[in-house]
Amino acid sequence: MITYEYPFNERIRTLLRLEDLFEKTAYFTQEEGTLEHHTALVSIFEILEVAGRADLKMDLIQELERQRQTLLAFRNNPDISEEALSGALYEIEQSSAALLAMTGKMGQYLRENDWLMSIKSRAAIPGGVCEFDLPSYHWWLHRPLETRRQALAAWIKPMLPLSDAVTIVLRLLRSSGRPKSYTATNGQFQLNLGGSAAQMVRVALSVDEPAIPEVSANKYFLNIRFTKPPVNEIKARGCERDVPFDLTFCNL
Repeated sequence: MITYEYPFNERIRTLLRLEDLFEKTAYFTQEEGTLEHHTALVSIFEILEVAGRADLKMDLIQELERQRQTLLAFRNNPDISEEALSGALYEIEQSSAALLAMTGKMGQYLRENDWLMSIKSRAAIPGGVCEFDLPSYHWWLHRPLETRRQALAAWIKPMLPLSDAVTIVLRLLRSSGRPKSYTATNGQFQLNLGGSAAQMVRVALSVDEPAIPEVSANKYFLNIRFTKPPVNEIKARGCERDVPFDLTFCNL
């Protein structure tokens, strides 16, 4: 199955973007090539931009506390594993404590590094990090593999509590819904939500299904239009056949 996620508000959009960027940073840091390490550094710069929202840390702390209180209500419930519950509570408490320990503006230590900020400003220009533009960066990219890895790890480490909190909140969000099967007649699907409080919808199709969902939604209506995968086409074309898919509404 291939799953498409559509967030209903800006807060969830931000968390999904951060999840994607932290995953890219971790992946490319473990690679060996200079191009991969450049991609890891650019991803760190993008995390710096996305995480710049002043209220992001407090939003996550409040959400973790709300989930902790919800889980505490399941104490002594014979249908709930005490071991699993204790593990989940411990994870949430550790994540909240790590977030609270973060002081100052998110990523301020990076903003105070003039060398990194010079790379960041040039990276925003197409082809702006060539060796003749940034010879010191070109030199750094030719340092030994472990030297580069250690530097990347040091630059991302202070923001890892944010990554852990994002991972927990999105895991809880995704696990909150149950998928239901539907069919989009002639590639079109509409559902009356009646003021639903859902924060995200997940659309899952067979990986062999040649259809791509285009989702538009608010708390009253959900519309999904399936299009054909683009093949040398200027404009996406709608499917003219029935498309089976699974739909999951997620809400914390």
